[in-house]
Amino acid sequence: MNKAIYIAATEANSGKSMLTLGLMQLLLRNNPKVGYFRPIIDNPIDGKRDNHINTILSYFNLTTNYEDSYAFTRSELVNKINNDEEDEVINTIIEKYKKLEAEFDYVVIEGSDFSDHAAIIEMDLNTLIAKNLGVPVIIVSGGIGKSLEDFIQGLRLTYDSFSNKDVEVIAVVANKVQQKNIPIILKEVGENLPKSVSVNAIPIDEKLNNPSVKELLNGINANVLFGDQYLNNTTGGIKVGAMHLSKFLSHLTEDCVVVTPADRSDILLGTLQANISSNYPSVSGIILTGGIDLSSSVIKLIKGLEKIVPILWVEEGTFSVASKLGTIRSHIYADNKSKIKMSIAMFETYVNVETLKEKLVSYKKSDTLTPRMFQYNLLQSAKKERKHIVLPEGSDDRILTAASQLQKIDVVDVTILGKRVNIESSIKRLNIPFDFDKTPVINPIESEYFQDFAATLYELRKHKGLNLAMAEDLMADVSYFGTMMVYKGLADGMVSGAAHTTQHTIKPALQFVKTKPGFSVVSSIFFMCLEDRVSVFGDCAINPNPTAEQLAEIAISSADSSIAFGIDPKIALLSYSSGASGKGEDVDIVRKATEIVKEKRPDLKVEGPIQYDAAVDPSVGKKKLPNSEVAGQANVLIFPDLNTGNNTYKAVQRETGALAIGPMLQGLNKPVNDLSRGCTIDDIFNTVILTAIQAQG
Repeated sequence: MNKAIYIAATEANSGKSMLTLGLMQLLLRNNPKVGYFRPIIDNPIDGKRDNHINTILSYFNLTTNYEDSYAFTRSELVNKINNDEEDEVINTIIEKYKKLEAEFDYVVIEGSDFSDHAAIIEMDLNTLIAKNLGVPVIIVSGGIGKSLEDFIQGLRLTYDSFSNKDVEVIAVVANKVQQKNIPIILKEVGENLPKSVSVNAIPIDEKLNNPSVKELLNGINANVLFGDQYLNNTTGGIKVGAMHLSKFLSHLTEDCVVVTPADRSDILLGTLQANISSNYPSVSGIILTGGIDLSSSVIKLIKGLEKIVPILWVEEGTFSVASKLGTIRSHIYADNKSKIKMSIAMFETYVNVETLKEKLVSYKKSDTLTPRMFQYNLLQSAKKERKHIVLPEGSDDRILTAASQLQKIDVVDVTILGKRVNIESSIKRLNIPFDFDKTPVINPIESEYFQDFAATLYELRKHKGLNLAMAEDLMADVSYFGTMMVYKGLADGMVSGAAHTTQHTIKPALQFVKTKPGFSVVSSIFFMCLEDRVSVFGDCAINPNPTAEQLAEIAISSADSSIAFGIDPKIALLSYSSGASGKGEDVDIVRKATEIVKEKRPDLKVEGPIQYDAAVDPSVGKKKLPNSEVAGQANVLIFPDLNTGNNTYKAVQRETGALAIGPMLQGLNKPVNDLSRGCTIDDIFNTVILTAIQAQG
């Protein structure tokens, strides 16, 4: 079930605050608890809170802590990106959002404000955030200063940037457009976007678009002389009072702000008189320039007026002040409730609220799991039940570095096998933080468990001709010692293979940990974290030439593993042909394996034989197997033999930069997982987390 909507602007000053307010009001009518989140906020000014967050939390009385309502300031974001820490940015945003998702019925996510020099970066970032959060998007685009052609083209480009990343856009809002152009915009935009997208247009409203007197006050750093209770007055045009009063009065317009030197008492008093006259338009405020103090007689006269407007005082000259006023943008802030209500009213008047509400409710969250969300889910799963993993290869620098990182996140206990003096030397050389109290080091030969482990191995394997002396020799090997720790319950799982072959790593497990009941074969899978999705590859590490029965068991085991890790499996049994087109012994094995899977597990979606391109590419899948519910959508890919699987996973990993998590072994009574000798620190880190989750259930 989807629980959020992402509001993305096409550029600065698009008016997305109005959309946020309207959506909050709409959602609160149907959901008792609605949350608000801004992944990126502007840098705070003078220690003040972000205006967007403050307005939403205040007006709607939300209980969210301010710090939980955003992830990064703009400066923090830039620093992270400059330090190549984009992954940490996305991980933090996911974590912050997930906390709100768990607390609220629905969450409104407001994308970043645009800075003039980083528009392209911000668009890409908003797309990336929405993709990783797995939420639909509403695009809002401002129409000020654009031709219809430019407006439509820009909106289409923004739509494509989300759509090309498989982020669904459910609605677009053309904001701040001319009232007379609304029918044309609705027609033209609608013809340039899919019919599934709700198209809306909101006209420009000068009262909303123009800043309040308070915003002008802050923009020019002025002082308030009179009328501070009216600072929320909405402004119209700026009128400079430099001519004779009789001529100036004819230039006054509704809600204008008069800027005049403080020694022009005639303009000041004439404007105040015009404001209370039924023959002249109302004035929003007066700004006195030049730093000249008003005379006592003028102050006395103003104090006696029944109707007054804000009168501001500033030291700068008239021309300088007038120039600054023209650059001040309008914002919606917490204590300007009239502007907030006006914004909500505009939203409800011009947005197709019923259609939008239906889309928000009926939107089906995508089954596609992004790599970052997958990794986040792994850590959350590992936290549910703390487990203990043994790492036998303490002589490998990668193992020690990964262990240091695992200490930092503190979700799993780790024991390392090796000589402590050697490991201490390596830690010092690597210059990494390491707490030996958190992560004990065991030297198998010197361990208090050594004799007991050797005796146990002897009892388990004596029928195979193993004597006690042979058992002691084997138990000096870190793979046997680590596996026995798992067998005895002193560790919940083992991860090895960074410095040993697959055979060396899993042989002890096959000898005495054994397979689970109902399993005839131990197999492996990799979680392949591609750019925009996570796929499962199996078997890429264990079985050279599986039979049809074994291949079916591998497929079923891989599907069950996928489900356990939050992936809805769509299984493709791969071959060199698709459907009934191919013939030969190899393809017949795959065809038979597919039939066995369908017979044993009719609940699973499976297709085979099928070629790789038809399995993962929707357009190819539709051509080759048009009636398949798997073709083009497969996320569990079962290779016909080890040669194909091992080479394919490595090719995909190296050529695309995909993160390959695993291999994770399936079918053992207790989790023992093998690493590739070319593994990275991240591979080790992630495989330990996988193993801990396996051990939970």
